[in-house]
Amino acid sequence: MPIWIFRISTLVAFPFVTYTFLGKDWNSFLAGLACGAVVIAGEVLFKRMRLIKIMIGCTGVLLGLMLYTLIGYGMQNFAGGVDAEFWTKYNYYILIGFLVFGLLAALFKSRDLEGLSYKGHHLKIADVSALVDGRIVDLCEIDFLSGVIVLPVFVMDELNRMAASKDKLEQARGRRGLDVVTRLQEIKDIEVRFTSKTPKAPTMAEQLVKLARSVDAEIVTLDFTINKLAALKKVIALNIADLTTALKPVILPGESMSLFVMKDGKEKEQGIGYLDDGTMVVVEEGRKHIGKRVEVSVVSIYQTSTGRMIFAKIK
Repeated sequence: MPIWIFRISTLVAFPFVTYTFLGKDWNSFLAGLACGAVVIAGEVLFKRMRLIKIMIGCTGVLLGLMLYTLIGYGMQNFAGGVDAEFWTKYNYYILIGFLVFGLLAALFKSRDLEGLSYKGHHLKIADVSALVDGRIVDLCEIDFLSGVIVLPVFVMDELNRMAASKDKLEQARGRRGLDVVTRLQEIKDIEVRFTSKTPKAPTMAEQLVKLARSVDAEIVTLDFTINKLAALKKVIALNIADLTTALKPVILPGESMSLFVMKDGKEKEQGIGYLDDGTMVVVEEGRKHIGKRVEVSVVSIYQTSTGRMIFAKIK
């Protein structure tokens, strides 16, 4: 049933019931209309609020009621004079005050109940690119990444959307990301927490940066946009791609290495091979050695924005 039908029915039904059963006058009609408006307002409010927020708010109200009951018991049985008289006179207002206090206190402290109990750099927020890439698991298994891995609900929603996509490549990426989440949860030395805290922002990159900034956490990513945005907002971004680049073995011109020539290059007689870390090596006069492992000598190294390219010749 469309939501607008429910709202119109509510606005019609409540005045009709109150007008019919409470009294056929304008006061009854307006009271029913007010009740219907309250119900619709509650529906809109609950629709916009996450379930965890509603549960936390209800818990705060119950705690406020418990506190009021305990103090009321003490006032009725042990207090006297002015204190007892004040409590009796303003009993209703004190009850409302405790309920509102409990509700506001719970909502303000809701972050502590959403999986982020503390702030600090021990919190590592993983984004979609890091989960799809999968190397975050290897870093956690060797204790290179320590602390708590935080997985925001909007990141998990994006992975689920990708996994359900009709595009085969995007579907495979989404399923890989979900598999990586499962593997992270299986690592005994790493604590994985999910948080429903979702900052308001037009893009997921800005949501991640805002979330990290609010809890003083670090972001684990491979996304260039998130990396730059985090730098602008003074948030630490741990880029796995940068780590991989930094850990590539140092190779100097003149050094020799054994290389398997896989395919021909763009230029005539060139061959292409790859190091274990994925660095491309262009071999002069290497076309005739395709499919063979040969000894090559490094001529020069060219650094690009995407990595290194090595030029070599047959030794």
